[in-house]
Amino acid sequence: MVDSNMADFASLKIVHVTRTPVGGIFRHILDVASGQAARGHRVGIICDSTTGGERARAALAAIEPQMALGVSRVAIRRELTPADLVGFIAVSRRLAALQPDVLHGHGAKGGAFVRLMSVPAAIRVYTPHGGSLHYGKTLRGRVYGVIERFLSRRTELFLFESAFARNAYAAMVGPPRSIVRVVPNGISTAEMAPVEPHSDAADIVGVGEFRHIKGIDVLIDAMAELHRSGRRVSLAIAGDGEEGPALHAQVSRLGLKDSVRFLGHTPARQAFAHGRLLVVPSRADSLPYVVIEAGGAGIPIIASGVGGIPEILGPDGNLVPPKNPGRLAQAIAAALDDPARAKAGAERLRERVRTLFSQDAMVEGVLAGYGAALKAKFDAKSTPSLRR
Repeated sequence: MVDSNMADFASLKIVHVTRTPVGGIFRHILDVASGQAARGHRVGIICDSTTGGERARAALAAIEPQMALGVSRVAIRRELTPADLVGFIAVSRRLAALQPDVLHGHGAKGGAFVRLMSVPAAIRVYTPHGGSLHYGKTLRGRVYGVIERFLSRRTELFLFESAFARNAYAAMVGPPRSIVRVVPNGISTAEMAPVEPHSDAADIVGVGEFRHIKGIDVLIDAMAELHRSGRRVSLAIAGDGEEGPALHAQVSRLGLKDSVRFLGHTPARQAFAHGRLLVVPSRADSLPYVVIEAGGAGIPIIASGVGGIPEILGPDGNLVPPKNPGRLAQAIAAALDDPARAKAGAERLRERVRTLFSQDAMVEGVLAGYGAALKAKFDAKSTPSLRR
């Protein structure tokens, strides 16, 4: 364990715990874990063994040589089930063997597992990544709120990736009593290189998981509205997921098969080149990497004004209401009618991303949060009133 006399906590044992090894949450963990290892910390990852497929296996195999504390996979279910006890026991045994200084839980399930641990000499850190915060005042949201209120007492550090997530947590659970930091997601210097569209690029590109929350169906409905108005725009969609069959059926039902291309899973920067305008039609989101990546690549963007997306795009962002195909179609038509204006806005956004959403700043911000929480924990232990 870390020496309590160390002022800078220069060499920590850090374990990241999450359920799903896919999407933005997984990208965040890989980037942060790799950056921490590069700065001399001993790092490990624990995640679900039942999801992610070959892409997760390849990503974990690539980062494993940097992980001094290893990569472990156990079955962690998405929904709350009695099987969670088995997963929790497996995770707790692994953590007991590793004796980390920092237990960093990501997402609702990873955050719950970490904060249920009894770790007197370590800090428990929680990053929601949206997760349970998206359920709001629904029945499920109220259940999660009760759970979060209990777990908040067992959290030494809250690391939110957006001001939206911080505020949503406070509204759902109440203001956290421990240390709170907002550390935005960030991209590397290499990802700031511009991406030019292919010569046969579609008018529009959509990139993301095929999940209801991501709103690809709303984009397809907006495409149908544009076609009905006489604008035969084209669309390329990169991604895969549980709603894939429904989206293919929707395209066929609306007579759009000749205008929509499904690219399958495609890395974001490769996907951007398949369109001239990125549309992000999310119903809810926190701080999506795809928007930051597209901003760094100089791609014009239209996005739903939900979650932390306005924090990325800033006051000049081209934002539309979620779940509104008509308004989305209007915004797409306006952007396609004035490509020079759209490109100028993309260049302004690229500079904003360069300044505010750096991967190095993200890693350093996370480590600074750990340091503040560790110092607070050691200071509390050293006070006479707590020793009695």
